Amino acid sequence: MSNIVELRKFVAPEFIFGSGARLLVGRYAKNFGARKVLIVTDPGILAMGLVDPVLDALKAEGIDYEIYSNIKPNPTAHQVMEGAEFYLNNNCNFIVAVGGGSPMDCAKAIGIVSSNQRDVHEFEGVDKVAIPSAPLICIPTTAGSAADVSQFAIITDSERKLKMAIVSKTVVPDVALIDPETTLTMDKAITIATGFDVLSHAIEAYVSNASSPITDLHALEAIRLVVSNLIPAINDLGNIELRGKMMLSSLNAGLAFSNASLGLVHAMAHSLGGLLDLSHGECNALLLDRVVEFNFEAESEKYKEIARAFRLEVDGLKDEDVKMALTKGIMDLKDKAHVNYSLKHVGVRGEDIPELARKAMNDACIITNPKRPSQSDVEEIFKNAL
Repeated sequence: MSNIVELRKFVAPEFIFGSGARLLVGRYAKNFGARKVLIVTDPGILAMGLVDPVLDALKAEGIDYEIYSNIKPNPTAHQVMEGAEFYLNNNCNFIVAVGGGSPMDCAKAIGIVSSNQRDVHEFEGVDKVAIPSAPLICIPTTAGSAADVSQFAIITDSERKLKMAIVSKTVVPDVALIDPETTLTMDKAITIATGFDVLSHAIEAYVSNASSPITDLHALEAIRLVVSNLIPAINDLGNIELRGKMMLSSLNAGLAFSNASLGLVHAMAHSLGGLLDLSHGECNALLLDRVVEFNFEAESEKYKEIARAFRLEVDGLKDEDVKMALTKGIMDLKDKAHVNYSLKHVGVRGEDIPELARKAMNDACIITNPKRPSQSDVEEIFKNAL
């Protein structure tokens, strides 16, 4: 059966894209019957004043709220359980997440813990959530995680030192209010990290064994947008046009990977980020070109299309030459963004690699990688990135 007629499901929330989208939160919350809203955010977002317009919009509709902001980058299971207790104790019936991937993932997990009255660890894996969350609106303030449109929630298990992937249609937000103006507060480091998160989402979704013609459209457009706009955005942080294009790339990549899933880059990045508490986008950047080298032969034609999206001249080249050109293209982008260092630079030791590889092999994202790796394959990729 050709790929064009294979059965495929595509799930997406209602989303509003554009300047001022975040200001619609009061109207949407009222339409959903919100009585008391839990605002899930982090201290940095609060300090920057990004939550204030959201509170004003809720007040204008006469909707009460509480704020839970005890969230750090890479939210932990403990923070989720604490947030769920706070939600229930305050008799909330609605959730609004304001922030990057960490607050949005935490909000998703708070929602399903509260509705199911279960520990968050029980939802690790694919389709483990029985009862949907309370209604959830996500307002992203970074252009990277795409948690605002995805079926994923990533939560750190501090005891096992890994990131749990919760994959379920029940964690897809009801509404995403995607406002590029919120990303104007992002500094250079966050812009770089989130940009490589988008690129990794898009590349992995495109070559996933669960991809479809619909996800392919979104993935390729996301790659084109990142390649054309990431470096200009890094060098002109206040440019709303470039911010909008990066936000659009994140949206497209999110729609792609939410429905096609991911692959080995993310499986390895979840393991790496759990060990060292690194930025997720940074982990992806350090591993992406190495995984492309490993996977290339399994999806050579698709990787050739990715090379074209990088604006590389690959027509007529042999597969091995295309692979070299694409990995060089990724490395050149990393050079321009100043993420051209090794895993050793961020604290990975040789003795960490077997455990990192073991945890990556157990990650849900590895299932849809186009080439099934062995643990020794994963160990070798980690070693090559040292």
